[in-house]
Amino acid sequence: MADTNDRPDSVVLDARGLRALAHPLRVQLVGTLRKYGPSTATRLAERLGVNSGTASYHLRRLGAAGFVEEDTDRGNARDRWWRAVHRMTELNDADLADREPEATLTYLQSVASAYTLRTQQTLNELQTMPRAWRDTFDMSDWVLRLTPEEALALRGELRAVVDRYRKDGPEAAANAPEDAERVTVVTHLLPELDAPAPADGPAEPGETTGPQPS
Repeated sequence: MADTNDRPDSVVLDARGLRALAHPLRVQLVGTLRKYGPSTATRLAERLGVNSGTASYHLRRLGAAGFVEEDTDRGNARDRWWRAVHRMTELNDADLADREPEATLTYLQSVASAYTLRTQQTLNELQTMPRAWRDTFDMSDWVLRLTPEEALALRGELRAVVDRYRKDGPEAAANAPEDAERVTVVTHLLPELDAPAPADGPAEPGETTGPQPS
């Protein structure tokens, strides 16, 4: 979730937009159009492993919600091209999850699945990558003990670091150095709240009385 909508090319989810994106395939369709540029339902279906009719249906629903639009500069009467309207999606309404709990959970689970798929695709290709790129790959985790205020500050600092670097997009290659390639940075900040302390009194046999290891 983002703190503010400080990017002109981003869309902040409201209840209607959240419900429209609360489907795994729609999240993938929007993400693919943002990454690779305009495409047809047929090409998107081939890339994502679904049939073209399904892709067309969900593209129309995304179009009605304002996430994608028809690219009238491409295609013809037979081929309908679609493009993403925004480069980013932001979920920063603290009360939206309370008002739309099921849609929020479905949307976030879809995003998490897309991240997992992206990681697995890189792992599958890792051994055939040039050594220079293989050496950049990293999967790390650090366990910290923070206050909510410190966690928010950390999130902002991480985002500021990423913002210093060149953004990718369908047109970015023309202005990037020759040896630049697409790099995806995925960050997770996952609160892991300790279980409540047990009531005073002796523990039952075999029962633990402290936090469990993860």
